[in-house]
Amino acid sequence: MVRAGLTAERVVAAAADLADSIGFDKVTISALARGFGVKDASLYSHVRNLGDLRTRVALLAAEEFIDRIEAAVAGRAGKDALVAFADTYRAFALECPGRYAATQLRIDPAIAAEAPAYHRTLRTTAAMLRAYGLTEPDLTDAVRLLRSTFHGFTALEADGGFEAPRPVQTSWERAVEGLHFLLSNWAGATQGEVSPEASP
Repeated sequence: MVRAGLTAERVVAAAADLADSIGFDKVTISALARGFGVKDASLYSHVRNLGDLRTRVALLAAEEFIDRIEAAVAGRAGKDALVAFADTYRAFALECPGRYAATQLRIDPAIAAEAPAYHRTLRTTAAMLRAYGLTEPDLTDAVRLLRSTFHGFTALEADGGFEAPRPVQTSWERAVEGLHFLLSNWAGATQGEVSPEASP
């Protein structure tokens, strides 16, 4: 019998919290059921299997991620928007490691195509870069550069990979400043549509 009050939304939210605590890759149906004090079978009334649960966590995390980014960049443009975007990205990755890991999950393209969070992320990222005068194919290249820089930096920071005495915050600020300079001087922008890879 399913415990009263247990819903798909509660299950997914609890899975996201658990991911932040123990790691997204360590979340299982059994671990989640133990947290609710129910049998594994009770959760299968709300999620089909572990893959379905992880996809739902990824979609939830993507919504929370873009909510933060949109709020941070609202009313900003150029360098101010880039800094806000970058700082929000880093904060989410470091404060919500399990949720952030979930946003890196490759999910079914058909599901992604119907997910509002992915469309919002694409629009927000593209708008920020177009403020620098970028269009395709430069837009795709710039998106890949930003994503690689933000993801690589935060992954190394989370793993304690920066051991030099220089403050990590200073290096982060210099990195974002460098990206701003590069984007401001990007040559060869052409007209085109935004790439489907335009996501943080």
